[in-house]
Amino acid sequence: MDLLKQIKENAKKDNKRIVLPEGTEERTLKAADEVLAEGTAKIILLGNPTEIKNLANKHELGNINKAVIIDPLNHAKKERYIDLMVEIRKKKGLTREDASKLIEDPLYLATLMIKSGDADGEVAGARNATGDVLRPAFQYVKTAPGISVVSGAFIMILKNKEFGDNGLMVFADCAVHPNPTAKELAEIAVATAKTTKAIAQMEPKVAMLSFSTKGSANHEMVDKVVEATKLAKQMAPDLLIDGELQADAAIIEAIGEKKAPGSKIAGKANVLVFPTLETGNIAYKLVQRMAEAEAIGPILQGMAAPINDLSRGCSVSDISNLIAITANQAAGF
Repeated sequence: MDLLKQIKENAKKDNKRIVLPEGTEERTLKAADEVLAEGTAKIILLGNPTEIKNLANKHELGNINKAVIIDPLNHAKKERYIDLMVEIRKKKGLTREDASKLIEDPLYLATLMIKSGDADGEVAGARNATGDVLRPAFQYVKTAPGISVVSGAFIMILKNKEFGDNGLMVFADCAVHPNPTAKELAEIAVATAKTTKAIAQMEPKVAMLSFSTKGSANHEMVDKVVEATKLAKQMAPDLLIDGELQADAAIIEAIGEKKAPGSKIAGKANVLVFPTLETGNIAYKLVQRMAEAEAIGPILQGMAAPINDLSRGCSVSDISNLIAITANQAAGF
């Protein structure tokens, strides 16, 4: 069974409630119909109920009637969510009048539903920019305990099965944080290990990458990775992690044995944590294009609940796949 099929089968077991703030967006609605047909997740659509039903009829989406449809302008829990918004943000000067307007924005409503326990995860971004999706998430759902930074992981499915776990690897951070500190890099490593377990269904073996292996070069950027590795081990003592390692030492056993003898990770890594966003982003795109690897993501990690952002150029299958991934994340919280 391929990974995406496995992800969907795992999602069916828990049937988590995933809220889609862009309920009147055509691709989102078609993806919701697919998910409901497959039983991957329970779907909550935010938007004008009449518009949603008319679009469903127009495109012959017969499963949309299984979704919960909530009108952001008029629903039973509106006042309760307003109260919660004011309570959380009162020190920031949020007034009830301001909250009353914000709660009518589906992106804010979705995060308040998650915060209140009325939804388990969110997928958005087909219509909205990343900043607009993440802003309410940072304000109300916030980051997970012990984590201060959000990052983006990609599951890489390689044609060459010699690498990672039978060709399966996870790369991070490839999407969010430009230049993490040592502490933030450690948090990214721990969060990526959690993503690897929850979604890729494999035991993480984490390599903290650098242009140096075990002191072969001296530079402040190397020092950052060394410190990050130390901090990650303190945060998650049972985590299999090592660094600093060059990429070849991390993934090729013969080189790993030579450059980092005795390491449990060198040559065996299935999770690569990059020191900066530019290195991670460049690496995943090179592997995707030159090695013809399948790249699934970005999967946002580090939030207190799973909230994932789509590209505005996404396809229907991109959305349905990310809903399944989000459901797997929710099952791991």
